[in-house]
Amino acid sequence: MDALDQRIISRLVADARASYAEIGSDVGLSAPAVKRRVDKLLDQGVLQGFTAVVDPEALGWGTEAFVEVHCHGNVPAHRIRTGLEPLPEVIAAYTVSGQADAIVHLRAADIHHLEEAMERLREVDFVSRTVSTVVLSRLLERQPQQAE
Repeated sequence: MDALDQRIISRLVADARASYAEIGSDVGLSAPAVKRRVDKLLDQGVLQGFTAVVDPEALGWGTEAFVEVHCHGNVPAHRIRTGLEPLPEVIAAYTVSGQADAIVHLRAADIHHLEEAMERLREVDFVSRTVSTVVLSRLLERQPQQAE
């Protein structure tokens, strides 16, 4: 990956809807050259896709929490993932260092929905206990940026 690729990625992060011609104008390449580079970055897995960022509150899922998940014994990461995937309220999950085995990010419509989701999370066979923190307000949330 060279400096031009990094500039293309930065432009896509800023506006994924920018046309190849617009990006090319910014980085000094033709639209076909930008397309070839973007295709190569996709093939290499550097770019993993394009997505729309949606306000969860606009969809009615404005309540969120972070939940420490503590497991019975040693549970491999793939098993934790498999156990969490069926829960639609789980929007992200991470294995972590420290006392918890994983941290789970939940979104729900309201506090009652969140409570139901946490109850279903606690019912997953390997979960021994959870520690929950409900989000009151979001202070800062950034999309990953490419270093220049």
